[in-house]
Amino acid sequence: MTEKTPKRSEAATSAWTSIMRARERLLAAIETDLKAAGMPPLAWYDVLWELARSKDGRLRPYEIEERTLLAQYNLSRLIDRLEREGLVRREVFAEDGRGRWVVITDAGRTLRTRMWTVYAAAIDAHVGSKLADDEAKAISGLLARFL
Repeated sequence: MTEKTPKRSEAATSAWTSIMRARERLLAAIETDLKAAGMPPLAWYDVLWELARSKDGRLRPYEIEERTLLAQYNLSRLIDRLEREGLVRREVFAEDGRGRWVVITDAGRTLRTRMWTVYAAAIDAHVGSKLADDEAKAISGLLARFL
């Protein structure tokens, strides 16, 4: 039995390559801007943002994992670090003594706000300055097809 190779589109392959290269370069540029401003890595912002916008500023670890796309083993270490820094705290889940909430602290909210100032400027510098509004909307619309 022979394996059938899917029909390959040069345009689709080129689009994939461009998306991945752009993603890597933009993330690297934003990480560089955060580091230059004395801020922690972008993953910290992602977790703090998801907690800040959640009901009561708390989520279960698996919910953070789903919303941030961080791998569970990376997320556990990151939450440990955020807790040591006083940016989040763990609370027992009342309905199940084994489960835990991750709760953002006031210090976590403050850091997230400070990080956003740098992050927003980086988005503007690395994306906004290179695209007109209609181009940015077109890209958003096209990429939304994958979500």
